[in-house]
Amino acid sequence: MAYIEPAPITDTENPLESMMQRFNTAFELLGFDEEMYDILKVPAKQVVVGLPVTMDNGKIKIFEGYRVIHSNILGPAKGGLRFDPGVNLNEVKALAAWMTWKCAVVDIPYGGAKGGVTCNPREMSAGELERLMRTYTQTMLGVFGPDRDIPAPDMGTGPREMAWLMDEYSKANGMTVHSVVTGKPLVLGGSEGRVEATGRGVMVCALVGMEKLRINPYHATCAVQGFGNVGSHAARLLHERGVKVVAISDVTGAYYNEKGIDIKAAMKHTEENNRSLAGFKGGEKIDPADLLTLEVDVLVPAAMEDVIVETNAPKIKAKMIVEGANGPTSAKADKIINEKGILAVPDILANAGGVSVSYFEWVQNRLGYKWTAERIKRRSDRIMKEAFERVYATSLEYKVPMRIAAYIVALKKVADTYQFRGGY
Repeated sequence: MAYIEPAPITDTENPLESMMQRFNTAFELLGFDEEMYDILKVPAKQVVVGLPVTMDNGKIKIFEGYRVIHSNILGPAKGGLRFDPGVNLNEVKALAAWMTWKCAVVDIPYGGAKGGVTCNPREMSAGELERLMRTYTQTMLGVFGPDRDIPAPDMGTGPREMAWLMDEYSKANGMTVHSVVTGKPLVLGGSEGRVEATGRGVMVCALVGMEKLRINPYHATCAVQGFGNVGSHAARLLHERGVKVVAISDVTGAYYNEKGIDIKAAMKHTEENNRSLAGFKGGEKIDPADLLTLEVDVLVPAAMEDVIVETNAPKIKAKMIVEGANGPTSAKADKIINEKGILAVPDILANAGGVSVSYFEWVQNRLGYKWTAERIKRRSDRIMKEAFERVYATSLEYKVPMRIAAYIVALKKVADTYQFRGGY
């Protein structure tokens, strides 16, 4: 299973404005001026290209491609590349900004970027996809680079597509350049631990959060919404650490077992069933909406955006929410969650494990030396724990929820860097 970034926000009016709205409180608390607001909002570079590709029927079709570098003040830009029919410039801008904050929160020397091509990869042959990826790479030769902008897999792309990207970039440079992209196959310089990285970060945040709330993991219960790459690995890793996962779900339905779901059996079922939980016999089928309001200690929304909203937030009984997806809690639900005293670990912290291990892959490629899986797990766990403690301490200092504290940490790091570098 290829690693992909968690689902994006999809505000059709303007996802960038929707994302930036969550930062307004942090801006006010930090006392930033309007100039800094504009600097942090406006992307450093936006590239829109037409991609002519010869299809299998011999006809040429033009696809529209994007690459947005939101910021490179902290280091090379980093962000996924998605092939999806819904890709548009506003979505890419929002996700590029999100990557800036995510890298800053976990203290990784990367800026934020995102890319995409408006296409339906499920309706294209492998040959058509390869020609599309190679054409896209050729148009981005002046953008991509190990010290400039480092793409990664996302929706509709995986290790195979990253291998094509690396090969095309390497041909243009007359040498093999492993470090131009992450999420590659292991044989081409990919990293151990990459596939489970985001789910592992969710697990680490959940355990540290339980410690803060004095919840014993061996007596704790958990519900995981979304059983894709992030949710399945988060569920497995929490289960391995004694947490009883009583409910899981995907687009086909939700399943509940009071005695605990057999996560390995569920993962095996999805592997043999086209990545679907449909027909899973390890729990009774329940309304997917009811999963979010189960009486559990930990709720992990790892599927899509805006699943915790103003209407269902009052019914949530979990003591802690750990956001595996991007934007699973709406802005209006935030206030309700906070008033209920629920510890909400925000997306830009909780699901940053993926970019942490992407960073490790890039470092290994630059060193020309591979780390063991155990070293990668140990170092990624440390990064996530330190980031959690940093955000938690900030939440106590400013007397704000973890979400606002994470934004404060991210914005302060980027803004301070601009000022020290004389950026404006």
